[in-house]
Amino acid sequence: MDLFDYMRSNTMEKEAPLASRMRPETLDEVVGQKHIIGKDKLLYRAIKADKLRSVIFYGPPGTGKTTLAMVIAHTTSARFEQINATAAGKKDMEEIVKNAKDTLGMYGQRTILFIDEIHRFNKTQQDYLLPFVEDGTVILIGATTENPYFEVNQALLSRSGIFELKPLEKQDIRELIVRAVYDEKKGMGAFGGEITDEAADFLADAAGGDARAALNAVELGVLTTEKGNDGRIHITLEVAAECIQKRAIRYDRDGDNHYDTISAFIKSMRGSDPDAALYYLARMLYAGEDVKFIARRIIICAAEDVGNADPNALTVAVSAALAVERIGMPEGQIPLAEAVTYVATAPKSNAACDGIARAMEAVRAGKLPPVPVHLQDSHYKGAERLGHGVGYQYAHDFPKHYVKQQYLPDGMTEEHFYFPTDNGYEKQINRHMAWLKD
Repeated sequence: MDLFDYMRSNTMEKEAPLASRMRPETLDEVVGQKHIIGKDKLLYRAIKADKLRSVIFYGPPGTGKTTLAMVIAHTTSARFEQINATAAGKKDMEEIVKNAKDTLGMYGQRTILFIDEIHRFNKTQQDYLLPFVEDGTVILIGATTENPYFEVNQALLSRSGIFELKPLEKQDIRELIVRAVYDEKKGMGAFGGEITDEAADFLADAAGGDARAALNAVELGVLTTEKGNDGRIHITLEVAAECIQKRAIRYDRDGDNHYDTISAFIKSMRGSDPDAALYYLARMLYAGEDVKFIARRIIICAAEDVGNADPNALTVAVSAALAVERIGMPEGQIPLAEAVTYVATAPKSNAACDGIARAMEAVRAGKLPPVPVHLQDSHYKGAERLGHGVGYQYAHDFPKHYVKQQYLPDGMTEEHFYFPTDNGYEKQINRHMAWLKD
């Protein structure tokens, strides 16, 4: 590298966006993604030992796919080549493969090829890579925001390890924000900035798991905020909200706002007000509430407050929770909204909830007589000699697939725990039970 190249490289590094400058160079500097790069995980060990095989990283933007590739570039003894599938073509790959063969043949040095947005390559381009990945000419690192099982050649997938990166947790993002503000080497520390805890918490929430969005906001805040009388740049909540273009909502996950909002949300669904339920859902999503927490509350409401008045409400709620887990945010707000409006408008009954509460109280009160002998397990040798299962009547052998016999233990035959209402499907349950016993 001559003097001009060195100066140009040094200038580009200084002028690079903060998110790029803050990229870690070692595995130990990486924040988050411990499910795949924890010290006991396969990927961590493979990178540390420089024994990496072809891999594909997929996950939402800002979760560290390129970061991991750059860490590998700094860790490996192999040559490292990088292309972006939106701009590169077959000719670029042909040049890389040729150089990889030459390097491997002359120096025994492997080549790692990092392809960002690999899902943008068409089938022909992906097929071209296959034999060179298979014979080890190149070690592939692919990065994609799309599910690789739908977007990447199956033959290529079968020769690669698939690692899913998750949206970063709030605490991970917060750690990066603070590091970026005060780090004088890579971050904005030389500008003399400081950030309030409230602003750091807000940015960590508002970023929605996207580290790049949070770091861009930090950079904008430091570069555009005038110094205070103390000569420092103060990143307050108001500055942070303006920089990330999102209004700051007072919403402390451990404080009154959190509990008041979730309480109003649940009570609105229970009270059959879909408009209010959607409004509180929106407030929580906007403030960065954990979507898994929201989904759990919808499931609980479906079981507790709708119950058997509409058993399908629980199915819808559970499906929404799974959908959010699969597709993430912001699209995940759609199945959440579907579940919320379904639960809010469904007929209501807490009879099942009250029923288990009564049954639990009976058990706690010590009502624990033996299980009736005719109901006891008879599937083991010698059970019949003990009388276990003797006298049991198989319901399907009788008209209506029902026969009257004792199911509760002795001394409890007059106990009742479940009292279906006349709402929704429970009205049909009442009719059905009356028909059985007629």
